[in-house]
Amino acid sequence: MYAVIQTGGKQYKVAKNDVIFVEKLDGDAGAEVTFDKVMLIGDSDSRTVGHPFIDGAAVTATVLEQARGPKLIVFKKKRRQNYRRKRGHRQAVSVLRITNIRA
Repeated sequence: MYAVIQTGGKQYKVAKNDVIFVEKLDGDAGAEVTFDKVMLIGDSDSRTVGHPFIDGAAVTATVLEQARGPKLIVFKKKRRQNYRRKRGHRQAVSVLRITNIRA
């Protein structure tokens, strides 16, 4: 069974025991997180699609850790003006393990 959930303005296709990286959520390692914005639930032979979300459906996950994503380099330049700016950025992320999909 799989589901499509929405969190942090993004959509993720998840199944039981999947490990996903999402934008930072509140909660320390070991905390339970529930997503009620479930857009689709399906298995090998049937699908349920919400408009936009499925009423009563939820996906439960456990927070494995709070981490930071890969470093991104932001470089701005204007040619022939001696203008150069270099900045780095690392987004805070939560690492989750999907534990249950409830229709």
